[in-house]
Amino acid sequence: MVQPVSPLKGFGVSALMSLTLMAGCASTPEEYADPRDPLERLNRSIYGFNDKLDKAVIQPAAQGYQAITPAKVDRGVTNFFSNLQDVGSAVNNFLQLKIERATSDAGRVLVNSTVGVLGLVDVATNLDMPKYGEDFGQTLGVWGLESGPYLVLPVLGPSSGRDTVGLVGDWFTDPVTYVSPWELSAGLQGLRGIDARADLLTASKMVEEAALDPYEFTKDAYLEKRRNDVYDGAPPPEPDDY
Repeated sequence: MVQPVSPLKGFGVSALMSLTLMAGCASTPEEYADPRDPLERLNRSIYGFNDKLDKAVIQPAAQGYQAITPAKVDRGVTNFFSNLQDVGSAVNNFLQLKIERATSDAGRVLVNSTVGVLGLVDVATNLDMPKYGEDFGQTLGVWGLESGPYLVLPVLGPSSGRDTVGLVGDWFTDPVTYVSPWELSAGLQGLRGIDARADLLTASKMVEEAALDPYEFTKDAYLEKRRNDVYDGAPPPEPDDY
């Protein structure tokens, strides 16, 4: 079962804030055709469906979760799933031949799963063990696969051709995939999605208030972040940058 997430999946509050100025420059579909987004009409339709689903079901659930969950418990839940993410990150850093980073990620899992009580406490960060958050979409990018067209997936939100393929690898490297019975696995997926959405409540409100076209804003923010992810924050200039 896939976990429900916000259309803001893939980037956090700080990334969104750094891109807020782009909102004033967002163009409407009539003004230009974005070559990165050849399926824009379909994508906008799915974006609209996701937005309605989010406002009707996911966002209220996240708000309720945030309202009844003590801050320390909320942080513990976030840390728990972040620790599980480090498993996949370690695998992907290894596949990218970033051995030092893979070792750091594996060390984070070991420390947080033991001293950090199953990952509920992020001890590793306090020990200066950085979190890298690599996924299989990034690995495919490092291997040379182009991003492909921008896509909006039902429920999951913004993606690309490459990242959609990468979801298969992410599924296999996600420890929750192997939890049984399936009802428990599905429950964990749902909790992860609601917790992630709760963490993005402020960011999504900012986008709604600041962006002339939230669809364009979300697309630009997602594609820029993913490009930075593939190049570890130092992407080469694009042709239009010269």
